[in-house]
Amino acid sequence: MDSPRSAVRELDSRSAPDIGRHGRLELVFEPRRGRTVLAHSYAEPPLRIGRVHDLGGAAYVILVCSGPGIFGGDTYKYCVHAASGARVVLTSQSAMQAHPALVPSCPPALIQQEYVVADDAELHCDWDPLIPFAGARLDQRFDLRVAPGGRLYWGDAMMAGRVSRGEAWRFDTLSHELALRTGGRLSYLERYTIVPAEHRTERAWIAGGARYAATTLVQHPDASADIAEAWQHEAAASDRHTVQVAVDAAAPGLIVARFLSADGAPFARARASYRAAALRDIFRRPELAARK
Repeated sequence: MDSPRSAVRELDSRSAPDIGRHGRLELVFEPRRGRTVLAHSYAEPPLRIGRVHDLGGAAYVILVCSGPGIFGGDTYKYCVHAASGARVVLTSQSAMQAHPALVPSCPPALIQQEYVVADDAELHCDWDPLIPFAGARLDQRFDLRVAPGGRLYWGDAMMAGRVSRGEAWRFDTLSHELALRTGGRLSYLERYTIVPAEHRTERAWIAGGARYAATTLVQHPDASADIAEAWQHEAAASDRHTVQVAVDAAAPGLIVARFLSADGAPFARARASYRAAALRDIFRRPELAARK
């Protein structure tokens, strides 16, 4: 497991035209006197760090993109380290919007995020859905590395586009990779590329009638098959006609859940309910529910 201080890299070396298009964010959290503090932070515009709040000893931070979103050719890189003993809750201010490139020859936009959770550290990441606009091309990669004694809650999501405007599945391409490594070994890998113009997204093995999708990972010693089964029954009993939920104990100490829905409101309720269940049944810290 890397040292938290390895997150510190060189200072801003961007040329003037790249400012606002290529940004880097670095955060290092450490425990001090019974609380978790932000020991190191660095942000390049348009990425910004909100105020650090204390939630019962955990550091709660809202990450902000102060621009209109990410465009073709842009690159945003995140590097977050939770040192041993740290308790961290991260969330986004609002949904990330992916826009088409201003010049057609630009490469896809790139969002690259790395999270390192040390032994006896705990990290909660609960993100708003990504919204890819018509014509957008995006490549997003999440690299999660958790020490054997680390604990993680991860929740990411996406929309098919600006659904309320009738713009579903009109982006050009969306490539996604979510990799979780526990103790240096790959525990979970989710990888796909969606090209709506080439494959009908309404096919059952792609999205069916869904326009919202999410993945949640819980890495914790108490994440058992019994709890996964109980959550599956609980999810099936609520919004079962509007949200499809699959919960599975994918490995010892790892529960994976996937959500699909055609409607945004029940989708948001299902994600919030699942988050509350994880805080109640596994982390036993209901006060860590994200607030904005």
